[in-house]
Amino acid sequence: MNRSKFKINLDFWNIMIILCFVIFIIFLVYPLSSLIFNSFKDPSNDAFTLANYKTFFEKKYYYQSLFNSFSITILVTIFAVLLGVPLAYLMTTLKIKGKFILEMLIIISVLSPPFIGAYSWILLLGRSGVVSNFFRENFNIQTPSIYGFAGILIVFTFKLFPFIYLYVSGALKKMDSSLIEAAESLGTTGIRKVYTLILPLILPTILAGALLVFMNALADFGTPMLIGEGFSTMPVLIYSEFISEVGGNAYFAAALSSIMIVITAVIFIGQKYIVNKKSFEMSSLRPIKPVKIKGTKNLLAHVFIYLTVAIAIIPQVTVIYTSFLKTQGSIFVKGYSFDSYITVMDRMGDSILNTFFYGVIAIIIIIILGMLISYVSVRRNNFFTSLLDTIAMFPYIIPGSVLGITLLVTFNDQPLMLSGSAAILIVAYVIRRLPYTMRSSAAIIYQLSPSLEEASISLGYSQFKTFINITAKLMMPGVLAGALLSWITVINELSSSIILYTGSTRTMSVAIYSEVIRASYGTAAALSTILTITTIITLLIFFKFSKSKEISI
Repeated sequence: MNRSKFKINLDFWNIMIILCFVIFIIFLVYPLSSLIFNSFKDPSNDAFTLANYKTFFEKKYYYQSLFNSFSITILVTIFAVLLGVPLAYLMTTLKIKGKFILEMLIIISVLSPPFIGAYSWILLLGRSGVVSNFFRENFNIQTPSIYGFAGILIVFTFKLFPFIYLYVSGALKKMDSSLIEAAESLGTTGIRKVYTLILPLILPTILAGALLVFMNALADFGTPMLIGEGFSTMPVLIYSEFISEVGGNAYFAAALSSIMIVITAVIFIGQKYIVNKKSFEMSSLRPIKPVKIKGTKNLLAHVFIYLTVAIAIIPQVTVIYTSFLKTQGSIFVKGYSFDSYITVMDRMGDSILNTFFYGVIAIIIIIILGMLISYVSVRRNNFFTSLLDTIAMFPYIIPGSVLGITLLVTFNDQPLMLSGSAAILIVAYVIRRLPYTMRSSAAIIYQLSPSLEEASISLGYSQFKTFINITAKLMMPGVLAGALLSWITVINELSSSIILYTGSTRTMSVAIYSEVIRASYGTAAALSTILTITTIITLLIFFKFSKSKEISI
């Protein structure tokens, strides 16, 4: 037998592939395996049992949460598509006044956590909300409740429809206007043109955006926890079972988490199958140019766009405004002050520092791993690099609370004791938010010719030097776009942080959640404003250095 046939060539990229595999086996594969293994354990004697799953499917209290999660998530996805697709179509095909500002507002509205939206809707339409009080005191009218199913539906829909907008806008910009002109020359105009030509072309994009909306709504913990009031969803149930005041059941929580992983994996694979069947390449030699229309159609288009964007941005405006109001306990009183900010700096300065410190470390690791994995998955495409790419993308579909429980259960003992440390939070952020940077980096590598790298190698430069001096620099626009999304989602992360934090590692999102639960709305608004301002500054820096006016997701 020729032994040299099985000899592994340990060049720079093979070492990087092995290193990345080791990282993901330790921090993702092993923890997920432990979680599934623990879901079959009896809490009283650690014996193998199916009792945890049997309990879930026998008791209505438990399986009702799964039904609630699906009902709210499916409706949110439908409404988000119904809002996002027409908005993207009108903004792309018509000349809309203030288009750049409207797009900035849409991006800002999507890049803050949903629970901040829920909190601001409490300030507006809660029992002591500004709007509720106004109608009750002046007209003796009781406004509809923001709590429960309807409230969650409103918050999620206006929070998540921008994902559909951003996806569909990107697809419409790649569509060649000659296709539309050809359809019109054949007599296909108006609504018929939209559903016979345009919708079929952008259907894979709509499905990709719908999956993102579905996963975000399904995984969100903060919104149903804040305004659910008895309407329990799976992330809330998992959190309650894991951290219960009467003693949590980690094995039962592991079974709930395993059910969520299986469901999201099936949905993800189904969506990928449909998209692969329906997808095709579009190249735009003559992009769609927006046209100016007049009369009632123009008025209706502007009203629809302005109203939708206004409702989407209301949470951020409310939060910023209320952060400067005087407070007396949990009540806002007349007058303005910086008291909330002073209190935040005195009591929660460590949370702000933790957020940015952990975020910076996480984003550096995300950028390095994202560049390495995306490079090998494109340039050295084989079974192992495809497997590495799939493993690294898997956290994209795992709810944050599930990942938090997975890491906490696994690293709560020697030899790798991470629970209670900053390291476990950083690991969670890296694992969960890496896919954004990976996909954006891979997309740009596909556009780069390998000839420059081949020339560098032929001149005697090593693979490492070639990557650093040539490839990494050319990848930077795509890397920065993905890193922007990773960074903003890292500093806003709540679902996994709420499981993993301790008193000394509390982050801003956890502090905001705690302040809202304590009805300390002034300090919660001040912290939320700091997060929103950070998001805006990050966007402006990105636009400045990338010389771009849009974000591709």
